[in-house]
Amino acid sequence: MPVVPRTLARRAHLRQGASVARLGERRGQATLPRPQGALLWVHAASVGEVAAVAPLAARLATTCGARLLVTTTTATGGEAVARLLPAALHQFLPADAPRDVARFLDRWRPDLAIMVESDLWPNLLATTRARRTPLALVNARASRSRRRMPRTQAALLAGFDLITTQDGAVRDAILALGLPPARVIAAGDLKAATPAPAADPDVLARLAQSLGPRRRWAAVSTHPADLPQVLAAHAAARRLHPDLLLILVPRHPDRPGATDGVLPDMPRWSRRETPAPDAPVWVVDTIGDTGLVYALAPLVFLGGSFGPEGGHNPWEPALAGAAVLAGPRTPHAAAAYRALVAAGGAEVVADGDALGNAVATLTASPALARMQTAARATATGASAALERTLVALLDLWQQRRDQGI
Repeated sequence: MPVVPRTLARRAHLRQGASVARLGERRGQATLPRPQGALLWVHAASVGEVAAVAPLAARLATTCGARLLVTTTTATGGEAVARLLPAALHQFLPADAPRDVARFLDRWRPDLAIMVESDLWPNLLATTRARRTPLALVNARASRSRRRMPRTQAALLAGFDLITTQDGAVRDAILALGLPPARVIAAGDLKAATPAPAADPDVLARLAQSLGPRRRWAAVSTHPADLPQVLAAHAAARRLHPDLLLILVPRHPDRPGATDGVLPDMPRWSRRETPAPDAPVWVVDTIGDTGLVYALAPLVFLGGSFGPEGGHNPWEPALAGAAVLAGPRTPHAAAAYRALVAAGGAEVVADGDALGNAVATLTASPALARMQTAARATATGASAALERTLVALLDLWQQRRDQGI
């Protein structure tokens, strides 16, 4: 019995606070019945992947006349499925053990399997392929493991009938592993096709009036490694612009190190506090309010880019019309940053000093408005990725239907 994958899956399940009643799903034991008719299976590891693939999955299921099964690795991913794809069935991905994977596939018998970005498991892929289930990887992004372990990556990717990548550079990297060019399409980044987050107009109007004409910028999805750099940058910029306000949005506001001990006396939106005219920082420590933040701050630094997290999706603030700043470590969103930097809608800074210089300069310059326009235009143009990916998947669906698979 493959004890290690099961043990790890069980620990992760319980650590995430997922329902104990659904623990059997980690062993491939379904807790929902399979619907009759065609079934599309989409695997999206967590919240970001679910958000990226949700519009595509909904369109594909409707066009194919199929029901939709979405698996996730995390409990928060499951919550995102319920919110963004309410008609879909959700299950947790089974542990990557042959017996558990076989049990899962025996129950669900998908007509098409779609993996999102990078959560690839050898037994799962091999067993799915052995059952002649059409297999697609969408929104493939840059991966360090392709450089470090090219043979392993080539073996994982060889089983896919279709791979769509976030840009041409990712496609080139995959083709360098020896995959047939006809199977790999540079369709673009699906995260650019997700709608910009909404802001309640009444709340936005009240906040805009409360904040008044103050210069402001935001640091969004920050992690502990970002915080010292962001605060140092803000302090430096405020020496030139004393009215400057930082709107700080921690990625995980409830986790230790998010802001506690560093900003104990700052106003917090979770308490519905707004900053006084001389308050340097306003902490928006609530979930789902980035739409308000992007509407209030024309310049946004995205966290996870000074530490090991690998960066976060810049298309969201860009679509909302914000200029984007990031630190140097953004491998998880490399394609998006390449496009935005080339268009003049984003800037990558080396450290806190460079971030402070950028904030001080841009918040006092007409160049900020041009940067905002470039960011929005680039993000809007990139949103065609959904249509290109949908066409490729429909072609695969029809080919396999014609072949009787």
